[in-house]
Amino acid sequence: MSNDLATKLREGTKQSHTMAENTAYMKCFLKGQIKQEPFRQLLANLYLVYSVLEEELEKLQNHPVVSKIYFPEINRKAKIEQDLEYYFGENWRSEIVATEAGKRYVHRIQEVAQTEPGLLVAHAYVRYLGDLSGGQGLKTIIRKAFNLPEHKGVGLHEFDALPTRDEQVAFKIKYRDALNNLEIDDILADKIVAEANTVFRLNCNVMHSLEEIVKTAVGLDIFNELIHGHNTGSTEENDPKLVTQN
Repeated sequence: MSNDLATKLREGTKQSHTMAENTAYMKCFLKGQIKQEPFRQLLANLYLVYSVLEEELEKLQNHPVVSKIYFPEINRKAKIEQDLEYYFGENWRSEIVATEAGKRYVHRIQEVAQTEPGLLVAHAYVRYLGDLSGGQGLKTIIRKAFNLPEHKGVGLHEFDALPTRDEQVAFKIKYRDALNNLEIDDILADKIVAEANTVFRLNCNVMHSLEEIVKTAVGLDIFNELIHGHNTGSTEENDPKLVTQN
């Protein structure tokens, strides 16, 4: 059974992806103006998001829909823990705090898991495929901006089980096939696409919540210069045959 959910997700979230790339946070990030304070605060929020997402996915690993996209080898929680220790120090657990936007993101994951678990497909798709795709470019920006030692501070975008680009591309094809072979009807497929757009919005709200920290870190003049204008979304330039976020 093939429902072409991979294409529906890719095409149905293009506008949301462009919206994410046009947040002030990402505009500064993509232009290399990334500072440790806003970055580590984003990591803190994402850690809480991934912790809950991976907890719920594990609980539902035998669910008829969720089980098909459950790939614990790409879990991010442990890798982000390494990042947080690097940026915050050994007492990082007592220092990280979610923004209100981060808390709403976490709550949505919990709500979906309890009421309509199939929609977790959307949450996993946006997060993990983004990390495997555009996240690889972000890793390069982070490493250069902070002059990082090898394998330090970029765990969010490092996949021990998929260390090479070829392995990552092969996995994304495998993930696409898993999406397309989900035994779901058109109604649920449309709900998953809608939820993916919700995920993008929740993620954007987290970045918006950190905007003042970004402004302080880069300076008002540079900030205003960098956020000027509207950028075309990178997904418009990608190969439509692959399930990628960037």
